[in-house]
Amino acid sequence: MVYAFLNIIAFLIFANDKRKAKKNAWRTPENLLLVFAALGPFGAFGAMLIFRHKTRKLKFYLVPLFLFIHIVAIMYLVR
Repeated sequence: MVYAFLNIIAFLIFANDKRKAKKNAWRTPENLLLVFAALGPFGAFGAMLIFRHKTRKLKFYLVPLFLFIHIVAIMYLVR
């Protein structure tokens, strides 16, 4: 339950940052985005794909890595 919540929050934070970027408003710090991506990689990766946000920034190549690590951990815990 908490895990799903973290992924939803990560999705919403990335979506909100994209909305702010379009409006030239105050943005969410990239380090905070990465923290939420590490905690909720499914939501962060989904938002990156849907909103085409932060897909060119080199440090955000970490998000698919976080996703892979979570998938491996889930597979390990489920078996």
